[in-house]
Amino acid sequence: MHVLQPKHSKLSQKDNEELLGKLNVSKAQLPKIFSDDPALPEGCDVGDIIKIEKKNDDKIDTYYRVVV
Repeated sequence: MHVLQPKHSKLSQKDNEELLGKLNVSKAQLPKIFSDDPALPEGCDVGDIIKIEKKNDDKIDTYYRVVV
């Protein structure tokens, strides 16, 4: 991982369900990320949800993507 690359982490099944319930969306409605993306952590499969944490000044912005 490069120092300028945002932190990518795979969510657990429990966290997936909580996130989808909180946002009131399905996996199909989340933005996509390709399974061959070099930023993905090892062991990611199609359908996994990835949490991306990007530092912006003094706060952390969080984004979510589903692996396709």
